[in-house]
This record gives sequence, C-alpha cells and structure tokens, in this order.
Amino acid sequence: MLVILGAILGFIAVVGVGFAFAGGNPGQAKTSKRVQAIAGAPSSRESRARAARAAANTPDARRKAIVKTLKEQEKQAKKAQLTLANKLQQAGLNITAPIYYAICGGIGLVVMLMVYVAHQPIWAAPILGAAVGAGLPMWTVNFMANGRIKKFTGAFSDAMDIIVRGIKSGLPVHDCLKIIGRETPEPLAGEFRRLMESIGMGMTFDQALEKMYDRMPTAELRFFSIVMNVQQKTGGNLAEALGNLSAVLRARKLMREKIKALSSEATASAMIIGCLPPGVVMMITVTQPSYMYPMFHDHRGQLMLLGGIFWMSTGIWVMRRMINFKF
Repeated sequence: MLVILGAILGFIAVVGVGFAFAGGNPGQAKTSKRVQAIAGAPSSRESRARAARAAANTPDARRKAIVKTLKEQEKQAKKAQLTLANKLQQAGLNITAPIYYAICGGIGLVVMLMVYVAHQPIWAAPILGAAVGAGLPMWTVNFMANGRIKKFTGAFSDAMDIIVRGIKSGLPVHDCLKIIGRETPEPLAGEFRRLMESIGMGMTFDQALEKMYDRMPTAELRFFSIVMNVQQKTGGNLAEALGNLSAVLRARKLMREKIKALSSEATASAMIIGCLPPGVVMMITVTQPSYMYPMFHDHRGQLMLLGGIFWMSTGIWVMRRMINFKF
C-alpha cells in the first residue's frame, strides 16, 4: 500500500511540475478562446482581402485606377460624339437627322443628273452621286463644327477670368455664368445661355455640364467640369482653382499656336502635293480636251484614273496623319 500511495503521489508531483513549466492555465485558455470566438480571428481569405485593399490604396494603384477611368470616359465620349445628332449640334444646325438625309439624297440626285447631262459613262453617275451626296454634307458639317469649337476654345479662358473676377467681387457663380452668356462672343455666349436654361429647367449643374460637353466636346470644358465637381464635393477656394485653370488653358493655347507655327511648312507642302495632280488634270482638260479624252472614255484610262485616285487618297491620308499633332 505504501508503495502504491508513493507512486500516486509521485505521478501527481510530476504532473504538477509539468503544468508549472508549461504555463498551463485552463481558465486563461478558455478566456482566450472565448475572446477569439467573439472578436472573430481573421481567416486567410480575410487577410488576403485586407492585403489587396492595402495594395489598392497605394499612390501608384490610385493613379492607375484614375487613368483607367479617364480612358473609359474618353472612349464613351468619343462614341457619343460620333452620332449624327451631336455633330449637327456641334455645327450649330437646327435640323434633324431625316432632314439631313433628305439633303444628302437631293445633292446625290443633282450630281447624277449633271453626270448624265454631261454624257459621261452611265456607271459613273451613281458612284459620283453617292460619293458627293454622302461626302459633301458631312464635310460641311464637320467644317462648321470644327470652326465653332475653335472659336469656343479661343474664348473659354476669358470666360474663366470673368468667373474669377466675379467671385472675388462677391457675385455667386450663377450670376457669373449669366454675365458670360451676355457679354462674351458667340458661340461661347450661346452655350452658356443654354447651360443656364438647362439649370433653370431643373437639371443639376453636373448634368447641365455633361449636356454642354455633348455640344462642345473640348478638353477645356472637361477641365472646367472636373474643377466644379471637385469644388462642390470638397469645397475650397473656387476663385484660385479657376484662376489656375485659366493659366493652364492659356498655356495650352500658346502651345497650340506654337505647334501650328512649327508645322506650317509641312502643312503647306502637303496641301500643294495633294492639290497639284488634280489641278494639272483639270488644266489640261480645259486647255487640251483631246489630250485627256482617252483617260475619261477608254477603259484603260478609267482604270488608271481610279488607281490614281486611290493612291492620291492614301498619300493625303498619310500626310494628314504626319502633320496632325496631338497634345
């Protein structure tokens, strides 16, 4: 009995020493388990998600996200600007798409009749009619739209100065926009009057600016829209922000004029090279019709003319791409 009792006491002593060295505390272990159960220990998936969010908050990641968003917005804006309705609005024409197509059809029929009356080949009438009927009105619309956009961009920095001076003198922004609609030249005044009319009809300022951007798709107007949106959300000195924007717009205008001056020689050379062959053909046709007669009435000459038109168009397109600078 003494031996058994001694063995039991020895076992208890060994177990006690083990717990003492191991630091075992059942109550503390249960408490820690309860705390972890309540707080929820982070799993591996949550830790990966947290690491991904931390990586997305770095300056490089934010910059890439902003650039991606701007590119997507630019693609959507370009798709919207290619519609016929927007082109007509940019040109300042108050006509609808059916009327435009009717005008194209009328021009095409007139050209076909002129070719028929001039006793030219029958196959040339529908080709020339379709080309002139589709190309001439679209070229006219694009020419008018580019002219209005150029005038709008040239006077836009002055409009920013008007807003800055008005805010510094104590006028609200809406009154400054009304002053722009009254005092500035067209088309800037008309677009700002439409902007105020849209706001008066119940649109928000952001929606009115987006509608204005559809009519005038310029980078300057997009910058103005971004400044106004940021100021509405975060606050700050609007006069200082628009003053900086005006300085940036004037620097862009100076850069545009400098590029135009540096590329003027290349532009003139491209225009001369592109206009010289058709001009020579027309001069020879007027002065010596018999010399150019086979080119227009012989099948081989007609094929040569088609090939020349194709290669001249390709060369003009290449020269256009070479002198069309983006900045």
